Amino acid sequence: MKAGKLLIGLVSGAAAGAALGLLFAPKKGTETRRSITETGDNYLKEVKKSFNDFADNLNHKVEAITSKSKATLSKSKTDEKINKAKADLHDMKAS
Repeated sequence: MKAGKLLIGLVSGAAAGAALGLLFAPKKGTETRRSITETGDNYLKEVKKSFNDFADNLNHKVEAITSKSKATLSKSKTDEKINKAKADLHDMKAS
């Protein structure tokens, strides 16, 4: 949830900054629009970076869980085969 809150904070901050910039801008309209565009682009880059970092982190966690699950499943199958072999050996001794 930290990345989601960060994203909301970034977007909210960008909107608030743009609104305040318009209200208190001492520049001409064209300069103000260019400045707002640049600021928006910078915020967009930050949001994309945050999202990519979040996605990479999530991907690593999924890979770790998948790896552990495969190892557990493999051990379970091995245990089943060992138990079957023991049962077969027991049956052979009984015959």
